[in-house]
Amino acid sequence: MGEIGPGPYTRGMSFLAGGLLVLCAVSSAFAQTSASELPRSGPQVQRFMDEKVAEWRQRLKLEDWQISAVMTRRSDLAPQTLGGIHWDKPQKTAVIWVLDPADYRLPLREMLDDMELTIVHEMVHLDLTSLPRGQASRASEERAVSGIAEAMLALDRQKR
Repeated sequence: MGEIGPGPYTRGMSFLAGGLLVLCAVSSAFAQTSASELPRSGPQVQRFMDEKVAEWRQRLKLEDWQISAVMTRRSDLAPQTLGGIHWDKPQKTAVIWVLDPADYRLPLREMLDDMELTIVHEMVHLDLTSLPRGQASRASEERAVSGIAEAMLALDRQKR
């Protein structure tokens, strides 16, 4: 059956990227709309996540995977996490769990930036599925994935 990814994106990693996230722009889908005009949940946020999955799926060369993102309440996530991933390698399918907007305590722009960081972080884990994994390497992989995801988003946001 499927596997659970090596480690959901942790709240601690979110704070490390906090300064970067505050300065980041929102997806082009929301570029013309002020943050106060957007609802904090519902179809617009799901569309934002779907667009980010499609964008990063292409950038990470994961086009042969079917990847979806779903909003998930904090109580359904592992403790101290903002997201997670479940994949089925033989079927090349994955579901990314992203913290539901109802559980965020950030302004809208920062929330969307953090949701994108969670999506990228989990997709980097997916990109590494061919590497050998073990409990001993789990913490090292988590640190590396966080660094890679944060660096990729910083570069992307510099271009905007």
